[in-house]
Amino acid sequence: MSAVAIRQMVDRVAALMEERLHVRGKDSVAKLRRGAGRLPRRIRAAARDLAQAGEMAQNPRLLIQVDFGKVSEDYDLCVRHLGTVDAKARIAGKLLAFLRVALVLALVAGAAGLAIARWRGLI
Repeated sequence: MSAVAIRQMVDRVAALMEERLHVRGKDSVAKLRRGAGRLPRRIRAAARDLAQAGEMAQNPRLLIQVDFGKVSEDYDLCVRHLGTVDAKARIAGKLLAFLRVALVLALVAGAAGLAIARWRGLI
């Protein structure tokens, strides 16, 4: 495996993160770092290791230290997970969570209003 192949892997994972998770960044390493919080712990560790290997691949002396089997496993794990992420379902889930919070707040505010009205003798 060469440095070019590692860079292509890192770029592919970064492109998937941008497409599926809507993560922005100036380069692939920045995208991987910004989107890590939206990933499960195991996938986050794989993405972090993949980004580190991408940085090491830029230097020929550090490229020797890269474990190509681990890089390949990390890439497969990230691509497999990001392939199953549905952006529309994730956005719909966030919208439903927001609506739930708004409904609970409205109920609490209404109950507080009724309690104050009853306490003042208006009801």
